[in-house]
Amino acid sequence: MASLGLPGPSSYHDLCCYGAGIAGNIFAFVLFISPLPTFRRIVRNGSTEQFSATPYIYSLLNCLVCMWYALPFVSYGVVLVATVNTIGAAFQLAYTAVFIAYADAKKRLKVSVLLAGVFCVFGLIVYVSMALFDHKPRRTFVGYLSVASLIFMFASPLSIIDQERGVHALLFVAIDVPDEHVVFRIRGASG
Repeated sequence: MASLGLPGPSSYHDLCCYGAGIAGNIFAFVLFISPLPTFRRIVRNGSTEQFSATPYIYSLLNCLVCMWYALPFVSYGVVLVATVNTIGAAFQLAYTAVFIAYADAKKRLKVSVLLAGVFCVFGLIVYVSMALFDHKPRRTFVGYLSVASLIFMFASPLSIIDQERGVHALLFVAIDVPDEHVVFRIRGASG
């Protein structure tokens, strides 16, 4: 049972870790659904307005890389990491699809190219990690890539600030961007 990442009859520490993992998955799910009001607005208005798909694209890449890290090809015993990132990837892909459906032609092309790029990069990561590395170095390689993708994901909302300066843009960053939970995660990690 421990090989699946589930607590066996081992220790109180393992049970606490598993409980924290379940709680983390629940919190992550809540964070994944947090952009729903933004996408309801996009569907209702029939336009992406001034919203950016960049945070969703980077979040998708992060979820895919972290999901790959958690699969048995790379790591053992981290099933909760795999589940939360699979769910996250599905949400980010759905958000990106809605964005593409309601964007103007120029944005649609840009986001579609970025989406194709995400899948190409992910495919390359899978190929390189399987072809060039044995199991232990593969885990290290993909682990470093997952950390890098996490940094890019958390930094992606900053791209919106550069696009449109002013209080209106900052309100979008604080409220309507999917990574407004960055502050929550940083606070949660530090104390």
